[in-house]
Amino acid sequence: MIVFITIPWFYPAYKAGGPIQSIINMVGELDQNFRFKIFCSNSDVDGTMLNVLTVTWTKYNNSTEVYYASAKKPSIKSAAKEIKKLSPDIIFINGIYSWYFNFLPLIKSSQARKIVSVRGMLHPGALSQKSFKKKMYLLFWKALQLHRKCDFHASNEEEKKYIEKVFGKKIKIFIAQNFPKKINRQLPPEKNPGVLKLISVALISPMKNHLLVLQALQFCIEHITYNIYGAIKDLEYWQHCLKQIELLPVNISVKYHGDILPTNVESALSQSHVFILPSKSENFGHAFYEALSAGKPVITSSNTPWKNLKVSSAGINVSLENTNEMVDAINCFAAMGKEEYNVWSLSANMYASKSVNFEEIKRQYEEMFFA
Repeated sequence: MIVFITIPWFYPAYKAGGPIQSIINMVGELDQNFRFKIFCSNSDVDGTMLNVLTVTWTKYNNSTEVYYASAKKPSIKSAAKEIKKLSPDIIFINGIYSWYFNFLPLIKSSQARKIVSVRGMLHPGALSQKSFKKKMYLLFWKALQLHRKCDFHASNEEEKKYIEKVFGKKIKIFIAQNFPKKINRQLPPEKNPGVLKLISVALISPMKNHLLVLQALQFCIEHITYNIYGAIKDLEYWQHCLKQIELLPVNISVKYHGDILPTNVESALSQSHVFILPSKSENFGHAFYEALSAGKPVITSSNTPWKNLKVSSAGINVSLENTNEMVDAINCFAAMGKEEYNVWSLSANMYASKSVNFEEIKRQYEEMFFA
């Protein structure tokens, strides 16, 4: 089976985060019964040009080739030409809002079955950002009846409900969980009471909610280091974060490291105790799974798939309504000594292992693609 994948950015691009990692992991796991053709731009999300061959098919792995179109002027004619030449069985459209890589492939390609993977873009938290523009765009979609011309991919039952809320219940939705990247549990770093090293790995934007962490840290009295990794997506939001950092007491140290290559994430995690990211919404959250797998307890909101963390001693879910729960969660881990922290570290790894069944995920994708 030939699956033609359209996505705005793909490896070696990495700054767009989860959607890229989802496709990397998918084509790596589904290496039998499928041939993947990935059509993307030759830039990263911030416009950085990739060092790749453009306007030609390049081998990525044994079952996958990538076509890097011009970022300045992607040609839908190129996509349509390649689709016609390849005669794929499936056009797998990743995302909703890209004109060249989501919208046009949906309306211009008629000879293949189309599946739209919404990649968390219909979560209420995501829709609340630039809400008017998104509302108008989705009304345009429905006016053209585009949701009747495709199937949809949701990563879980919750996302299925969000898709139905926007497009109704008469559409066909397949649930297939994202393939995560496997990381072995790391040896826990030294943990002394009153000392804590926090880490976030995510794009800097209101959606990821770094500011709430910084506001909570103002009320923490222990010695805490907060390492932030990720490209700045929203400069105005980051300016608010910087102002908050200036207000922090001397016992709090915040270090911004810029964006981080995926290959360096494991090393960054090894130097931290707790992964913290109170996202307003997450479709999956690859960084959460990688942190949990590495044995890092997680502090996050209840708006992610990573729920009931405290029951499993894998982390703590906090409310986004105020900073009190965030302060309490940080203080809880800061107060831990070595033995107690090691129990939580092991539990985090076990939580991650129980959350993912790779054979079941493969079955879900095969069911979706062969339907």
